[in-house]
Amino acid sequence: MRARFALLLSLILLTSCTLGAPAAGDATPSQPAAPTATPVPTAGPTSTPPAPLVILVVPADMNESQSKAYQKAVYDLAQAQGYRYVVLNKLTNADLEPTLKIVVDLSPEADIASLAAAAPQTQFLAINLPGVQPGGNISVLGGEAARIDQVAFIAGYIGAMITQDYHTGVLLVKDSPDASAITTAFRAGHEFYCGLCSPYAGPFEAYPLAQVVPQDAKPNEYSAYADILIRKKVETLFLQPGVDLPELLTYLPTVGVLMIGTQTPTKDVPGWVVTLQPNYLEAMKAAFPELLAGQGGKAFPAPLSFTNANPDLFSVGKQAIARKVLDDLLAGFISTGVK
Repeated sequence: MRARFALLLSLILLTSCTLGAPAAGDATPSQPAAPTATPVPTAGPTSTPPAPLVILVVPADMNESQSKAYQKAVYDLAQAQGYRYVVLNKLTNADLEPTLKIVVDLSPEADIASLAAAAPQTQFLAINLPGVQPGGNISVLGGEAARIDQVAFIAGYIGAMITQDYHTGVLLVKDSPDASAITTAFRAGHEFYCGLCSPYAGPFEAYPLAQVVPQDAKPNEYSAYADILIRKKVETLFLQPGVDLPELLTYLPTVGVLMIGTQTPTKDVPGWVVTLQPNYLEAMKAAFPELLAGQGGKAFPAPLSFTNANPDLFSVGKQAIARKVLDDLLAGFISTGVK
């Protein structure tokens, strides 16, 4: 009896375990996995855009002192704005990068019109480059030539001021259109300084003297015509534009003659007193803020002034006196005597 009861109990327990167990191959359902966030790419280092660029273009044969003065001035102006700065002897389309802000060009080799059209975001300033017209993004300095009679007048004034016994002269090209105006105005400036300008010692010539050079004279013959004046004790010469050939500029210092001209020699010349032309360097500095503001396309003023003055020959005090006379001359208060 007990054995039958134990067997029955074992069967009941075995059946209960079998019914509660999962079927073969069944898996207990699991909780779904929580979604994971999609990884966000980490941002790499960003490149800093280059600073705006200023380019100065100077001719390779430009007077060294003058070139250095422009390089320093443009460098200082660019650095004050935090801009980059490059000096070139010639500008090409390959140099027109998108960040190019300003080009200051003193070289006649480049075609500014086509370069400016290719870089409309850039302001171009042409300094004393014949044939370049203002407009669009092109500005000019020296678009109008200085009046030759005013140049000759102040040359005569300075010559008389710095020359002992007023022994001055002018060297001209024969039958040139400006020869008569130069001679008249040079004498007027000379006499404006010293009146009758009578020498204290001989020779008693009617200074200032003038000497013409034939139009067909060879460059190495110019010194012979200068010698005509030198034999008459002329000590300071004003050189008409075009007369200032390298051969003559090399010769005159060897005989102790001082020179006043309208173009600074390519190389420094002993005895060079002053160049009478607009002060393009100072005019460029004055124009720079407007170029930065994109307000170009015009002719900036560049009145006649003194450049490359030699303070040993033309002292700072004398320069100040002559500058006042020049200001009055340009204002129309003084006549050059030329009709």
